[in-house]
Amino acid sequence: MQALVYRKSVPLYLLTSFFSRLQRRRFHHLVTPLTLKDVPFKPARPHWAVLKTRLCGICGSDLNLLKGAESLLLEPYASMPMIIGHEIVATVESSPAGSGLQPGQRVVVEPVLDCLVRELPPCRYCAQGDYHLCERYREGALPPGSVLGFNAAASGGMAERTAAHPARILPVPENVSDEEAVLTDSMASVLQPVLENFPEPDETVVVWGLGILGQHAVRCLRALGFAGRIVAVGRHRFQCELALAGGADEAPRSPSRKELARLVGGTFLRTTLGGGNIEGGADRVFDCVASSKTFEESLLCLRARGRYVMVGTAASLQKVDVSSLWYRQLTVTGTISYATAMFRGERVRTYQKCLDLLASGTYPTQGLLTGLYKLEDWKTAFQAAFDKKGSGAMKLGFDLRR
Repeated sequence: MQALVYRKSVPLYLLTSFFSRLQRRRFHHLVTPLTLKDVPFKPARPHWAVLKTRLCGICGSDLNLLKGAESLLLEPYASMPMIIGHEIVATVESSPAGSGLQPGQRVVVEPVLDCLVRELPPCRYCAQGDYHLCERYREGALPPGSVLGFNAAASGGMAERTAAHPARILPVPENVSDEEAVLTDSMASVLQPVLENFPEPDETVVVWGLGILGQHAVRCLRALGFAGRIVAVGRHRFQCELALAGGADEAPRSPSRKELARLVGGTFLRTTLGGGNIEGGADRVFDCVASSKTFEESLLCLRARGRYVMVGTAASLQKVDVSSLWYRQLTVTGTISYATAMFRGERVRTYQKCLDLLASGTYPTQGLLTGLYKLEDWKTAFQAAFDKKGSGAMKLGFDLRR
């Protein structure tokens, strides 16, 4: 079968990182250890369901890998060569008896290689439903691999076929199209921290970054009933317009600190050096970029005892003034993928909640999926994903339907 295979090469990874820093909006495929090739298909485990891929989205984590920007500390949680891609919509080809899955059924894959999938007794986190925090991503019946769902044995979705543990496969509702279903994974990545850090009705929330994660953050807050103020900060006009359509009250483009203070109800305080400070402000920030700049600006715009949630995946932050963190006793928390979470007194499965919201018809998806490519056009697809300003891309993916 045809598949996009990423292999381990320290020299190419370093070259990729070097050139990506020089030209941030260019995909340097000649030095990236990713290849489209024919490979044999074999399920990672004999009792897994075999799936024929329909669509596979391109995730920010894929782009970080191809930019040489992943955290070096995460190397022990991967194994290569690996077929990448974890935002999967597929058709069931075959499934084990008793799985409840039927051939021809459309499904999505929740790509977490936790204790259950590794055929291990549950660790303390898996036992309480927080399997995205599994402590055994390097043990059991599979090679190292974690929340991205692929490793040296388990194939990802950027291939004609893949396989998955039946417990990590969810049926797609009939009234949800493939193009909507492929949004499930990116949506779940945001719904999890929104559920875990849900604002009070009268609070002001800032969503920083209006790529696909920020767009989902605005929509998830509204879909779950948050009626407070949402200020969504973006870089490009098309992103800001889409955020307003999704329910944001304000969507400024790269605001100054003075403008930001006004938007969040704070007071701008001039400083001789450093660009100014803000007194008072927002109650919560969902940072869907997680850069040095967005981290510092997010801390600045929070009121005392406000909460910062890092939704984007930062590998490192440099030269950040964190005085707001201690001066205003802020809470800073991270988030990783999805599992289950409490919502209105009930524990819900985040992936299933996303499918339910998509099926409800009340979750606005127009404009979120902006392009699908054939697998053989992978270089063009990743270039469009790298250069969002030039391409106007939001969520892109591969179409393997024949």
